[in-house]
Amino acid sequence: MPEGPSMVILKEEVRAFKGKKILAASGNSKIDIPALVNQRVVDFKTWGKHFLICLPKLTLRVHFLLFGKHSINETRQGKPRLALTFTNGSLYFYSCSIKEIHENLDDVYDWSVDVMNAHWDGAAARKKLKAHPEMLICDALLDQTIFAGAGNIFKNEVLFRTRVHPKSLVGNIPPRKLTEIVKQVHLYAFDFLKWKKAFVLKKHWEAHAKKICPRDNIPFHKEYLGKTKRRSFFCDQCQVLYK
Repeated sequence: MPEGPSMVILKEEVRAFKGKKILAASGNSKIDIPALVNQRVVDFKTWGKHFLICLPKLTLRVHFLLFGKHSINETRQGKPRLALTFTNGSLYFYSCSIKEIHENLDDVYDWSVDVMNAHWDGAAARKKLKAHPEMLICDALLDQTIFAGAGNIFKNEVLFRTRVHPKSLVGNIPPRKLTEIVKQVHLYAFDFLKWKKAFVLKKHWEAHAKKICPRDNIPFHKEYLGKTKRRSFFCDQCQVLYK
């Protein structure tokens, strides 16, 4: 599933279509596709894992789910959920969810929970964490109402950076350590962005999908933890389980 930094990169990739009129639209998405023709793209925005195409009459919300893809000026295998043609190229979306938003985006989205947004509020994120003392920290880091844009890579890397075991309950984690976790989520978001742009993201993984702990040189544990049963990679020796 693409995470927040990948949405920011996509926004940069499609900036040439900003201000352009949609000349043709097609796809098998259950939205009013014919109504998109002749509308002009006002802006592209992101919120967490959502990619937003802002038009004068509505906004299209693209969620890439687990296997969504996009392409620019070239088609992929399979039928696109949405294809948009402009004077200067075409934009295609595959295997994703596309919905219409007719409300003002400021009424729909809390920009302060988006880890990539200029309005990110770390203090508010910490307050939300403390409001869920019974939650596993591995679930909390994937909660989009707390850390919009953070995903499974974030979870594994941040918990390794902060030396916190994924099975720790939020309420048992010391206050200073909670503050450190929130700070590292934000820092990692921009490390992720920098490394992904340079095509070296995987080279910088310390825990995610790894077999050996680089600190202790012992095998990582791999388990499917929490409510979402996402893969967790962790070290029982250097990551503290707060009981």
